[in-house]
Amino acid sequence: QVQFVESGGGLVQPGGSLRLSCAASGSIFDIYAMGWYRQAPGKQRDLVARITSGGITNYASSVRGRFTISRDNAKNTVSLQMNSLKPEDTAVYYCNGVGAWHYWGQGTQVTVSS
Repeated sequence: QVQFVESGGGLVQPGGSLRLSCAASGSIFDIYAMGWYRQAPGKQRDLVARITSGGITNYASSVRGRFTISRDNAKNTVSLQMNSLKPEDTAVYYCNGVGAWHYWGQGTQVTVSS
């Protein structure tokens, strides 16, 4: 199974931007859809963005228009550009397949606070 390492999180003020990166241990060529998930304390893990191998994207309504997901099948990476960040975006962010999960990584913490 493929394993993932997330990076790029940190502390940012409301309205700021961050770019998250996900590096896969193996090829993601055969993973039809990859996604970014997030989990806030005391809440379930939710899918916020999805991208197919052909580049078709979907977003949760809470992030649509602010976040952009991308993938590079040759480099086995998935990215999430986050703009206009809000305090409610605070969570641990993970990447994984959509519809078929591999092992979960440690995630990367995003904290939006003034």
